[in-house]
Amino acid sequence: MKDFNVAIIGATGLVGQEFIKVLGQRNFPMSSLHLFASDRSAGRKLTVDDRELEVKETTQQSFDGMDIALFSAGAEISQHFSPIAAQAGTVVIDNSAAFRMDPEIPLVVPEVNADDIKEHKGIIANPNCSTIQLVVALYPLHRANPIKRLIVDSYQSVSGTGAAALEELSEQARQVLEGRSVVPHVYPHQIAFNILPEIDLFMDNGYTKEEWKVVEETRKIMHAGDIAISATCARVPVFIGHSEAVHIEFSEPMSPDTARRILAEASGVKVLDDPNISLYPQAWSVAGSDEVFVGRIRKDSSHDCGLAMWVVADNLRKGAALNAVQIAETIINRSWI
Repeated sequence: MKDFNVAIIGATGLVGQEFIKVLGQRNFPMSSLHLFASDRSAGRKLTVDDRELEVKETTQQSFDGMDIALFSAGAEISQHFSPIAAQAGTVVIDNSAAFRMDPEIPLVVPEVNADDIKEHKGIIANPNCSTIQLVVALYPLHRANPIKRLIVDSYQSVSGTGAAALEELSEQARQVLEGRSVVPHVYPHQIAFNILPEIDLFMDNGYTKEEWKVVEETRKIMHAGDIAISATCARVPVFIGHSEAVHIEFSEPMSPDTARRILAEASGVKVLDDPNISLYPQAWSVAGSDEVFVGRIRKDSSHDCGLAMWVVADNLRKGAALNAVQIAETIINRSWI
């Protein structure tokens, strides 16, 4: 198999560092790895496979000779540099929201719609973290029994905001426990020992942009534009791991046992579901794991065709870096590069 020249844009961020980790752990076929970030981070050195690599400033020349570029540097950087990279012959896998709803750009979760990758024109969008874990759990059930309606409530960790949010949660927790006052900087309110039902900006319809991402991205990835979806996304004082309470209305009734069997056989899913011993997915225990974990599968008492379940995943890993690397692996394995 050919080895590839890989670039990481946004290498010093949480997802960028997770890219480095995942590429190494999965023995990705690389002939070289190149790290890029903003001019503020240029010159920093990061350890990769027991050696130090220098982070360079992202420029138009950064993509010369690159086969694959993994972007996680924000929408503005992606909008500027992704077309430049694609024009240079580099396949871009972008973790920002810049291209997700562009009808000409595939939005991909490999366990769900890997075939969409084939239509790429140099740029492939990586979905939002909360959407990725949701569709990995939903799609096997949807194939067996089409979903008509979906209610999702997410409980999202601060790592989804970045390193500054991790530091803010730690510092605020210390301040509160010491009886000191808290002044928030990253979030509009205190996050320590609190829950904020506000992720991204509020829209005119009363939903936040994060909630609308769940709606629109789920429909696009699953090729199911007629699913009725409503979402509420909350930020919780958890470092890593997003959790979701999911209520599903199917076309026909489905038993919890049937759902457990389907999910147990699904790619990328692990079922943890035994209430007798308090076995269910927890954010703290899934951190560092590749799978999407599902538990608390039960009949929805409000609808004959309904099920409810609890879905948890590492948002930095499957919710970002791992999914992007899996897209790259699919491109290579299917000779679409």
